[in-house]
Amino acid sequence: MSTLYPVRAARPNLKTILLATVAALAVGAHSSAVFAQQTANESAAADTVDAVVVTGFRKSLSDARAIKRDSVIQKDVIVAEDMAKFPELNLAESLQRLPGVQITREAGEGRRISLRGLGPDFARVQLNGMEVLGNVDSAQDSRGQRSRDRAFDFNIFASELFSKVEVEKTFQAAQNEGGMAGTVGLFTGKPFDYAPGAKGAISVKAGTNQYTKDTQPRVAGLFSYNWDNRFGVAVSVAYSKRETTEQGHNTYNYDKLSASDMGKLVANGLDISHLSAAQQAKFLSGDLYIADGNRISSWNSKAERLGLTGAVQWKPADNLLLTLDVLHGEFTTHRNEYHLATRPLGSGTKSFAFDTPAGGVWPSQFQKGSVLNNLAWDSSNYVTMTDVTGTTFGSEHRRSLNENRFNQVALTGKWDLSDRLKIDGHVGYEKSTYKTPYDDKLYMRAKGNMVANYGADGQSATFSYPNFDATNPANYALDSFYYRGFNNQSELKEGVLNAQYALNDTWTLRAGVAYHKFTQGGRDLFYDDNVNGTRSKMRGASVTGLVSVFTNAFGSWLVGDYDKTFAKFNEYHRFGPNKDGTGGALQDIENVYETSEETVSEYVQADWDSDLFGKRFRGNIGLRGYQTDTHGTGWIQGDAYAYLGTTDVKGSYDGVLPAMNSVLELTPQVLVRFSATQNLNRPGLGSMAAKGSAFQSDSGDITASRGNPNLKPYKDSTLDLAAEYYFGQDGLLSASVFHKSLKNFIGTQTLENVPFSQTGVPYTTIPGATATSIVKEFEMPINIAGTKQLTGVELAAQGQFSFLPAPFDKLGAVVNYTYVDADEALTGISNTSYNATLYYETERWGLRGSLSHRNKWFTGHSDSLMSASTRGFQGSTYVDASAFVNVSSALQLTLNAINLTNQKDTQFWGQNEYLYNQTQSGSTYMVGLRYKF
Repeated sequence: MSTLYPVRAARPNLKTILLATVAALAVGAHSSAVFAQQTANESAAADTVDAVVVTGFRKSLSDARAIKRDSVIQKDVIVAEDMAKFPELNLAESLQRLPGVQITREAGEGRRISLRGLGPDFARVQLNGMEVLGNVDSAQDSRGQRSRDRAFDFNIFASELFSKVEVEKTFQAAQNEGGMAGTVGLFTGKPFDYAPGAKGAISVKAGTNQYTKDTQPRVAGLFSYNWDNRFGVAVSVAYSKRETTEQGHNTYNYDKLSASDMGKLVANGLDISHLSAAQQAKFLSGDLYIADGNRISSWNSKAERLGLTGAVQWKPADNLLLTLDVLHGEFTTHRNEYHLATRPLGSGTKSFAFDTPAGGVWPSQFQKGSVLNNLAWDSSNYVTMTDVTGTTFGSEHRRSLNENRFNQVALTGKWDLSDRLKIDGHVGYEKSTYKTPYDDKLYMRAKGNMVANYGADGQSATFSYPNFDATNPANYALDSFYYRGFNNQSELKEGVLNAQYALNDTWTLRAGVAYHKFTQGGRDLFYDDNVNGTRSKMRGASVTGLVSVFTNAFGSWLVGDYDKTFAKFNEYHRFGPNKDGTGGALQDIENVYETSEETVSEYVQADWDSDLFGKRFRGNIGLRGYQTDTHGTGWIQGDAYAYLGTTDVKGSYDGVLPAMNSVLELTPQVLVRFSATQNLNRPGLGSMAAKGSAFQSDSGDITASRGNPNLKPYKDSTLDLAAEYYFGQDGLLSASVFHKSLKNFIGTQTLENVPFSQTGVPYTTIPGATATSIVKEFEMPINIAGTKQLTGVELAAQGQFSFLPAPFDKLGAVVNYTYVDADEALTGISNTSYNATLYYETERWGLRGSLSHRNKWFTGHSDSLMSASTRGFQGSTYVDASAFVNVSSALQLTLNAINLTNQKDTQFWGQNEYLYNQTQSGSTYMVGLRYKF
């Protein structure tokens, strides 16, 4: 598809780039006469017009700019370059090119977004007008594996399925409430988007990664048939298969043992005689913080993604349009994780690099204590280096099958009853399931030597293994199996009805109602080795014939083979006793709860399009009311995860949200936007969960805790001011400043000596308790008083350098910069980020290179210097590139290069930012061809 644009003989002079919104507005009024004169000159010159066909990436930018310009609310847009051809291979990676958007990555692929100073939980995602709440998962526990939250994983869907993505940064009453950071709208292709007749495109790609060296197929196709805009059908399919890896150094956390505990280690066989007197004294002082689990790892996955969309459009009459959208998505991963970590067998040694004799059934090499040859620490008493002879290691092979399924169906109608009265709306249903039939661990142990060096500042990692052959079976012994499984699901039912009536040429009145019911639940199963019976029959046995050598960029070691070890010990994945009678009943069932939200909302909004001091002035103002009922049920558990009963808690809240958006066109090229809005964000699902615990000590004291379905939503008041200058065919300069004041943040309330009846936890969970029994300590999440402040600035520019002499006139650029000053409690966002894309595009071929940077960001804070509650990610810069050659008007060859610099992804803990996890995923290259008809 192509778009025709006029080329004027005279072009306006480009003014100084808008460096800040306030400065832009200060000069806006003064410059209006100048811009008006330029507009008149352009109109006079428009008599001489040449037609230019704009295609590809430049067309995508131009179409997106037109949508942004016409919008009343603050909006950024990405439009597909052509049928089944989105600008990036991943939706999140496309979104990061927009100002104010930052992404997280997994295995080098974009996963979740943060928007305008707020983390992933605050960005709402809609698919064809309906909210999307996909179950989330990560291979790394440090990322919040299988968290049930409101964030959306953009790696579930292939980008080829979508024709447009819109990011609404300001709120209007006509939009469903929610998503304080903004709303991301995903749109699949519709048959009436294309010209009458048959249209289609097929894309085939193959690639590989520098680490996995596999063949990665990626196939997408779209077909549409439009019967003269009366009836149309469009279908698309996208399939991809790839191997991924993340590999590097990491720790579980850190630990600090007391002087008494350190003394016991030495008394039980740890040899510290090689240390100096000063080192021995420091070691025994109990002042040291020591890395817990010095580990080299690989998170490997075979991922398979399938997406299917269908759209049917029917115009039974000129004034009535019906659209049926369906989408099915599957994302399946077979994961194999491999870790070689310090994992002592002696008592009281956590997961340190040193150990005491193992005792029990372990072979002779495990019956010797470690020798601590050397250690170093920093000014905060964090141990930055250990040199140990006789380290005990754990070799862990984790395998899992993860099945993510998403289905949505939505029926949309638009009916123009008259020139003044119009009605539209939709009904829809979606269901998302995330199942992990098995997530198992096969443990082995090894004895060897290790030097773990975290650098003088504790922020890097180098591990070496002197005189230790990690590939020799004689150094290993089997340990056990650990079986796990997970099952989460969510469901959404939604209905929306809107009406609008044009009162006159200036004012249009809009009103509507919406129904929204969301439900999510699940459970986690853990069948540990001390219960399932594998420890007693496997521990200490030889690994010969049951292992293979695993190698990554950081080392080689032995890992257990599931099939061979299952066969030898007559084992299999299970959650109950073995057929041979070994193993007891499954005890550890966790996170059993279901949470539902049912909302009815209504709004009234007035839209205007008029003049202000002779300038076009348009906007909207309205109110949105909402009434939400919540219902949560969940297990109460006690010692050893014993089920004690089920709690059932209901809650409700309601309110009214005002919103005003306005656009003043100083000239047809210069727009000033101002918005003043209120919005909400519903509480995190984990906080709302009714699950909890109840315990009674030997002395009879009762303690209890639970989630709180009666939590009120977060609320924000937002002011947004922006100036935009549109020039040329696709040029844009923009600057905006926004401020958010947020309240109803969630903290923990601890009550002492309260009757059981006031806790919401059934008193029957404690034998002999009554409603009047006193609970000594009860904890529950609550809304806390006070506000959090957030202020941000966004600068963006795009355009083609057509003023340069040929051939450089085909160069173009897209750049943006975002700065956010936010309260420390607002985590998940970098205070500075920027993106830059430089492209060169002709009708025959084109090149594009993109850079994306975000600086350091936190996922938690603590006032304590050495607390791991302070956690985050170091800054990162990703570089991607792509190219195309048009063999003909129908056939195109493509090349994509992703993560060209093999960027490190580094997590840290503590205010000193000690290394927690550092991985790399390698560069990926893909070649392909695309045919359209």
